[in-house]
Amino acid sequence: MKLILLALVQSVLLCGGQLFMKLALKSVDSVSWTWSFIWSQVTNWWWLACGVSFTAAGLLWMYILKHWAFSQAYPLSSLAYVFGMIAAMLVFHEHIAWTQWVGILLIMAGCYLVAN
Repeated sequence: MKLILLALVQSVLLCGGQLFMKLALKSVDSVSWTWSFIWSQVTNWWWLACGVSFTAAGLLWMYILKHWAFSQAYPLSSLAYVFGMIAAMLVFHEHIAWTQWVGILLIMAGCYLVAN
């Protein structure tokens, strides 16, 4: 049960990193290698959130890999796809087809089978 909870947190952090990256990139109109462009990216808080989220996910992933079998831990990282689909729907208002929901259910069923 502890592995599942840690994998859930790690997946949320991974999804958060991708979400923050998408939000940071949405604020970029066009790339120009000027000081004003570079400064606008350095002061973009979405990039900081992205880095913090990915760093925390990486550290937690190291802990998971150290304490559990790779054959159990790695398939559980696919839970990030579930959170990514939910974020796409809630944050970016994307339409999710029924076939994608079936895929998400299959991923969740697979994670359940791997963890038990």
